[in-house]
Amino acid sequence: MLLTSFGVGVSAGAAQDARAAVDGFVARLANVNVTDLVIEQSLTLFHPDGRHPESTGEQRVLFKLPLRQRLERTVEGRREVQLTVGDRVWVRRGDANVYEVPAAAEHGRDRTHLLVPFRRTAADLLAEWRSLGVRDDVSHVTRVGGRAVTVIGARPGDRSAPSVWVDAEYGVVRVVTRQKLPQGPGLVDLTFSEHRPLPGGFHFPHRQEAFVDGKLLVLIAVRSVRVNTGLPDALFDPEALRKEP
Repeated sequence: MLLTSFGVGVSAGAAQDARAAVDGFVARLANVNVTDLVIEQSLTLFHPDGRHPESTGEQRVLFKLPLRQRLERTVEGRREVQLTVGDRVWVRRGDANVYEVPAAAEHGRDRTHLLVPFRRTAADLLAEWRSLGVRDDVSHVTRVGGRAVTVIGARPGDRSAPSVWVDAEYGVVRVVTRQKLPQGPGLVDLTFSEHRPLPGGFHFPHRQEAFVDGKLLVLIAVRSVRVNTGLPDALFDPEALRKEP
């Protein structure tokens, strides 16, 4: 993404500025009626050097309010299903048994919930971002693709501090966090672009990229998004998943 700073620095009102930006976005969603999403995606995994595609696959994300998600991923013939209900996570790989994992173990693998903040207040979102290490008393305004964006958690020019970038119309367009990865601590940078409108005026990004220490590791291209399909609760039940063939 091409980033050009407005040069607006941190002020004593930075926390209020951050809250105002999130309040404005949440208010826009007040009359949007979304109960569930079905997202079909193509997935490309890159070599650790960030230059060469290593494998490809497909995934389907089923999201149902409040905070229930089913991620079905197939990469090079290997299938995985991951259920997230609140702060609990269950995983099934291939035909193996379903087992619960610490939420931290799957931290950062999918951030769809960042993009669908329905039925949550600005205070809820800011609290969630603080849990990722984002300071809501630091903020500034910059431009991304010609659009004004509020950066919460970082000062102008700081690309390494945990931060959430919020577009007043599109919502979250970037998330920067520090995470413990298999190879050690790393800077994880998630970017969301190519937003397209859904019913009710809500916009969803059709391109999602994950960078680790500046190297592209995952590229997701959204093929389709369906809204309010009436997803059954059983799809998010770990006991039901255990009984699936």
